Amino acid sequence: MSLPDELYNVKFAEYFEAMRKMYLLDDRFRMICDDYCKNVVNVKVCKEKIEKKIREQLNSENMAKELEEEILFYIVRNSS
Repeated sequence: MSLPDELYNVKFAEYFEAMRKMYLLDDRFRMICDDYCKNVVNVKVCKEKIEKKIREQLNSENMAKELEEEILFYIVRNSS
């Protein structure tokens, strides 16, 4: 059993060796680390979803602006 990838973090860099031993031998420490890793993964997933939604929002806003211009152009051109 080795440390999960999420624990290879700059904040923990100087403690990797101690963490490896504790992760193998201490159930409570392993549980804390596993909970931490789940939350790190969850943050990443949520961030990706938010970024995707923001891109979708920007695309929709841009499309709405283009369509507004097209509507106005159409009205001006055809309202004689």
